[in-house]
Amino acid sequence: MYSFSSLLVLGCLAFQSVVGLPEPSRVQERNAEILKRSVDSFIATESPIALRNLLCNIGSSGACVSGAASGLVIAGPGKANPDYFYTWTRDSALVFKTIVDTFIATYDSSLQIQIQNYITAQAKLQTVNTPSGGPSSGGLAEPKYNADGSAFTGSWGRPQRDGPALRATALVAYAKWLVSNGYSSTASSLVWPVIQNDLSYVAQYWNQTGFDLWEEVSGSSFFTINAQHRALVEGSSLAALLGKTCTYCDSQAPQILCFLQKFWSSSQSLVIANINQNNGRSGKDANSILGSIQTFDPTAACDATTFQPCSDRALANHKTTTDAFRSIYSINSGIAQGVAVAVGRYPEDSYFGGNPWYLNTLAAAEQLYDALYTWNRQGSITITSVSLAFFKDIYSSAAVGTYASSTSTYSSLYNAVKTYADGYMNVVATYAQSNGSLSEQFSRSNGQPLSAYDLTWSYAAFLTAAARRAGVVPSSWGEPTASSVPSVCQATSASGTYSTAPTGSFPTSQTPGTGVPTATTTQTNTGTTSAPTSTATCTPATSVAVTFNELVTTIYGQTIKIVGDVATLGSWKTANAIALSASGYTASNPLWTVTISFAPGTVILYKFINVASDGTVTWEKDPNRSYTVPASCATAVTVSGSWQS
Repeated sequence: MYSFSSLLVLGCLAFQSVVGLPEPSRVQERNAEILKRSVDSFIATESPIALRNLLCNIGSSGACVSGAASGLVIAGPGKANPDYFYTWTRDSALVFKTIVDTFIATYDSSLQIQIQNYITAQAKLQTVNTPSGGPSSGGLAEPKYNADGSAFTGSWGRPQRDGPALRATALVAYAKWLVSNGYSSTASSLVWPVIQNDLSYVAQYWNQTGFDLWEEVSGSSFFTINAQHRALVEGSSLAALLGKTCTYCDSQAPQILCFLQKFWSSSQSLVIANINQNNGRSGKDANSILGSIQTFDPTAACDATTFQPCSDRALANHKTTTDAFRSIYSINSGIAQGVAVAVGRYPEDSYFGGNPWYLNTLAAAEQLYDALYTWNRQGSITITSVSLAFFKDIYSSAAVGTYASSTSTYSSLYNAVKTYADGYMNVVATYAQSNGSLSEQFSRSNGQPLSAYDLTWSYAAFLTAAARRAGVVPSSWGEPTASSVPSVCQATSASGTYSTAPTGSFPTSQTPGTGVPTATTTQTNTGTTSAPTSTATCTPATSVAVTFNELVTTIYGQTIKIVGDVATLGSWKTANAIALSASGYTASNPLWTVTISFAPGTVILYKFINVASDGTVTWEKDPNRSYTVPASCATAVTVSGSWQS
């Protein structure tokens, strides 16, 4: 278990809800603050552990998966009870989407090597003949491969059609980074061919059934269909950036969106996880929450058609799905509505006895963090008759309407959702091992870790949830222009273009175009299990000067300061906060700035405060900001933002 304090927080919140304390109350506010600090501490401790353990499960340099081929993500290092020493296309894509997003946010040359290895490994896997078919005859939907990259030929639930879409999404993100930093030729010659194969597969096969992400149900899966829609939309956008076209993307994406609407059950306030099947289940499944967060677009509104995390459909489904686990797990006993619980796959689950999963509990938190981000960006929260039950669970006075951020109701709703989201993160903190290890599952009766240990997907799920909580979000995939449902749905398909993607060397020195010192990395993508070689034209930084630029309007006598969880930033003590300079402040550009040195790789949580001349301290609003100091050759970086109000 992570800490006794986490268990205490759970108990306090459950008791508070049961006895029905007044709303809002000082007790609730105090409990929310205790919970927030507990989660802050867990994230600060777990973040470097999660990234380290995730990378440890990637071949060939990962020490935890000796023998795995270069660029292959191994689901887990265990080879018995259960044996997860394989690479799954779906898991690998989700893990590398996390790595790509982290790379884009922080720039780390070592992560770039991992990404390049992954691209080459996937180009090779696309050529492997498997039980699902050949490279252009359905083989891209093969769910898993041996750790050396050879075909797994045993009995399995195949095909699984989410893999190509998810892989395309991960690679599109990196390709767009390449384009935006002036490396379009690399994106076009080495990354696009892999993506194009996957997009071609999606356009051709999206309208055929396959196995779901749990590898148990053959039908049409919400998670899969949602991922396929996103992949075609952003794939077409990338094609345009590269001076290419993807007409099959453009013709099929609207029809996939049309089909996606069939998963919504208004009578049950539920996204039905799988349709076109007859498995006797309720349809309540974390598949739906995972699907919503996978297609989160930070520039979108709360669109119900794409099941954006803040949409009324997604919030109603969040309640219906998580409620399904409240009464069936002993560790959830006594936890009332509106307080977070451990979340499993689906209530009828029997795998290893049917238990909560870390990644699903984290997904429940991440959906709410996504919603908070959007509400904060758009400056309002809308409650509809569809989402009302969700809101009333956490704020009994909730009513249908739209509440601007300037209103007290907005603040109450926002804070209630934030506390609720932190509760799910705290469940994971409570049942994580003391060394930070995250398995696949934890016992429904006593919370002990179960099934595969050090599950790579669990670590990726933690990192993405923590990033969303900190307000760090991925780039848009184009949802605002792809959320209109056609008036007529057609069961169509389209033929794309398949080719053998090249596996040549990546050019060196592909650093950000913002002036980060050059780190030259040379790697030959041979697909062997030998570790990549690196030669640096600069010395890896031993200290990084981080410049914080903050835009905030102040009046005479006020000073903006920064305070955080590390000693350098005062350990959250306002008396030790570091003052920013207003030397460049103007009415049109109210800039406060300071430069502080940190050790590479330091993970910091921080906030800005406004200190008046009489010493009165005003904190900016939640969430806490988070930043990971890059571990690269960069000796100076800049973090820019504006006051959170």
